[in-house]
Amino acid sequence: MALGAQSGAADGAVRVVHVHRIRGIGGSERHLLTLLPALAERGVDVSFVGLDDPAGAPEPFYAELAVPFERLRAPRDLDPLLAWRLARVLRRAGADVVHTHLVHADVYGAVAPGAKLVSSKHNPDPFRAGSFRHVERALSRRAAKVIAISEAVRRFCVDDVGLPAEKVVVVPYGLDELPRAWAENPPLELGRPLLLSVCRLEPQKGLDTAVRALAALPGATLLVLGEGRDREALESLASSLGVRERLLLPGRVGDVAALYGQADMLVHPARWEGFGLAMLEAMLAARPVVAARAGSAPELVEDGRTGALVPVDDVTALVAAVSGLLDDPPRAALLGRAGLERARREFSVARMAERTIAVYGSVLSRSADGNR
Repeated sequence: MALGAQSGAADGAVRVVHVHRIRGIGGSERHLLTLLPALAERGVDVSFVGLDDPAGAPEPFYAELAVPFERLRAPRDLDPLLAWRLARVLRRAGADVVHTHLVHADVYGAVAPGAKLVSSKHNPDPFRAGSFRHVERALSRRAAKVIAISEAVRRFCVDDVGLPAEKVVVVPYGLDELPRAWAENPPLELGRPLLLSVCRLEPQKGLDTAVRALAALPGATLLVLGEGRDREALESLASSLGVRERLLLPGRVGDVAALYGQADMLVHPARWEGFGLAMLEAMLAARPVVAARAGSAPELVEDGRTGALVPVDDVTALVAAVSGLLDDPPRAALLGRAGLERARREFSVARMAERTIAVYGSVLSRSADGNR
């Protein structure tokens, strides 16, 4: 679907083009699949340009995308020709605002001709506080506004990366429902109790802590939905601890919502986190969340009210929090219901979309004032 096939927005609508490098469907991609149609429903003329990494799996993202889009091949991290091609697409689109997501789109989107630039920061990745911070600071001079998806990401952007505080505004992710099924799940031998983690198999997510905790939780099964480079390491660790049969790693499955419904709780021991969409999904499924007190987790999980927060990498504390909920099902159910209420109140799609539109309005009104 090319950008020329417009979305049918009313004449005079703000025209916004989002740009993101696409390798598959992770947290930021799922955010876009929710945000973009919500913006269109509210009168924004919204479209998307994907910078496709052919080494990944971009097709499922486009199969779910409900706004006009154009795709550009992006096999390399640095490609001057891609910058020229993107500039040509954006010029043809005639955007009022170009909204970029993550590093690659930030770099290439900076060449957008004429349009105001808004950049969303989705994580506090440590590399951003290293030498790359100088690149980010330079790019931030081109951006009219920077959106951080959590207060934790805002603090990181300002304190660690050095972005100007006056440019950074917080707009949290929003969800109204769990992901819709796109296929049947594979046969899974789910033991009880069932602990669920939904995340990439990467060191950041702290799954090794969850596997070590599993060894002190007799009979429990840990089901992890996701792919990543830590698969073999996690399997080896589970084998060494004698819990390999109780660690299930089915990868990406077609019906995540069904598995939230079967789980006793979500376990999210991430070492750092930009938002943690799985925590919000668990809340929508009325399941309590046990999470490491890192990054955005305290912004989503109210300790003792919707779940439990434990120190990062603290196996003993994780075991105690999980055991406490497993031993008290009425309390676990109460926390789950409180999480559902909080998700609906604080993290709705409408609230996310309206806050995003307000950012566009502030950027464009400032531009108009400056031209008077």
